[in-house]
Amino acid sequence: MEPQCTLVWPVDSGNEIHMISSTQAPHTHQKYVANVLGLPLSKVVCKTKRIGGGFGGKETRSVIFVAAASVASYCLRRPVKIVLDRDVDMMKIGQRHRFLGKYKVGFTNGGKILALDLEIYNNGGNSLDLSLAVLEHAMFESENVYDIPNIRVSGKVCFTNFPSNTAFRGFGGPQGMLIAENWIHHMAMELKRTPEEIKVLYYGQLVQNCTIHSVWDELKASSNFVEAREAVNVFNSNNRWRKRGIAMVPTKFGISFTTKFMNQAGALVQVYTDGTILIMHGGVEMGQGLHTKIAQVAASSLDIPLSCVFISETSTDKVPNASPTAASASSDLYGAAVLDACQQIMARMEPIASRGNYKSFAELAEACYMERVDLSAHGFYITPDIGFDWVAGKGTPFNYFTYGAAFAEVEIDTLTGDFHTRRADIVMDLGYSIDPTIDIGQIEGAFIQGLGWAAMEELKWGDDNHKWIRPGHLFTHGPGSYKIPSVNDIPLNFKDSLLKGVPNPKAIHSSKAVGEPPFFLAPSVLFAIKDAITAARAEEGHLDWFPLDNPATPERIRMACVDSITKKFASVYYRPKLSV
Repeated sequence: MEPQCTLVWPVDSGNEIHMISSTQAPHTHQKYVANVLGLPLSKVVCKTKRIGGGFGGKETRSVIFVAAASVASYCLRRPVKIVLDRDVDMMKIGQRHRFLGKYKVGFTNGGKILALDLEIYNNGGNSLDLSLAVLEHAMFESENVYDIPNIRVSGKVCFTNFPSNTAFRGFGGPQGMLIAENWIHHMAMELKRTPEEIKVLYYGQLVQNCTIHSVWDELKASSNFVEAREAVNVFNSNNRWRKRGIAMVPTKFGISFTTKFMNQAGALVQVYTDGTILIMHGGVEMGQGLHTKIAQVAASSLDIPLSCVFISETSTDKVPNASPTAASASSDLYGAAVLDACQQIMARMEPIASRGNYKSFAELAEACYMERVDLSAHGFYITPDIGFDWVAGKGTPFNYFTYGAAFAEVEIDTLTGDFHTRRADIVMDLGYSIDPTIDIGQIEGAFIQGLGWAAMEELKWGDDNHKWIRPGHLFTHGPGSYKIPSVNDIPLNFKDSLLKGVPNPKAIHSSKAVGEPPFFLAPSVLFAIKDAITAARAEEGHLDWFPLDNPATPERIRMACVDSITKKFASVYYRPKLSV
């Protein structure tokens, strides 16, 4: 992924500052540079054509480097460019948040959940950054899809001597849901029951158009779950040192910024006399296909070929005060803003169109120009009917929910802790997808990235003398020591599908957001690993529940497979925790 980088230069004898930044939040760069230099916002311009990946790490942490570059540029009256190398980038910008969950669950012998008392602790690092908002989202998602009539959730951000942690794909939601899946599996292991999905969430928001039952049933049929369980049991009974496991994990991800004022978007649409369209909006293209979807919305609204639509760079002097491109909401927000602008233009063009038989949109645009019709429009959109009262603990923090479920089958080597994913099957409800090819790519990419979080990517901290005594120095700060998924980690049999016939009335063209929701499906691999470990432990007579922290690295897998060797080191190495 592209590291943090920015180019800043003075304009008009230094009275203005312009910059090109790799950021998810151009308005934030504009605001902080203006603050550092003592300039009005109108004299600071931030532009972003596209960035080489963000995933939350360029929402706030990129500000540090553009502020430093702007001071040098302003004082020296010359361009200044900063590009971090990979090691510095990983050490300085923070990581995804570590969580600790402590729970008490009350339930009947029949498997009905009666109550949950949950405490969530979020390792924020040495400054607050976005840690509080990440914690809030984790609290909102901490019941996942399960019906809990009585629930109390409390959360705290912990001030620690780690570098400040920051936003990452899912923004706390995956951590909250992973804690939920842990206590659900704990309960299920006691009762040998499968939890049921729900219709009403604990904070009082009615779940409308809930499709989790349909998603779950379709996945169960697609993955041949019953047959897969039988096949795994046969394999495990015939193999002592290699074990297989399977798991199905559901997800429900709320779509909207939980901070209400951020749910707004602007766009500028301009029609030229040759029939081509120029669009400028406040969202940032980072490989997620945002510009493509926006162009498709405009092309369908104006009834013109997609090739006639061009998306310009994101720039604070064209669309002001834009929210960060985050929370998976950008297609919804900016798509609706662009649609609003296109509808304004079409309304102005309609009287001219009704008076003549124009052969093309270009002819109509030329005719409107000759009649002095304004062919430029500013579109604006706000997400309606959302808001949350933290005092009352009730409200509607999300516009709607994206649902999904994943099945995974893994095989582990109990002697080394190595594993590979044999199968992965995903079903998601994305409404009427604007572009299924983009959405399928997002699902697959999120799953593989989530696989790294769930089973591979481990941070190692210590002091400069390589003594593993206290945190402070990050040792895993490059590809030589920090292992992300590679081509060999892709499931051998990998398929995904979209639920059909389920329009979403809450978003543009009945679609649903896709960026973050599929990320949590990867813990199906984590719980499949745990299922395989359970089979290994059973051969040693250990049938009780046990914790398995993520990432499920080979070391953790090996030590969880209790045998005569691991028993010698268990008291030293394996101290069960409920961290995520």
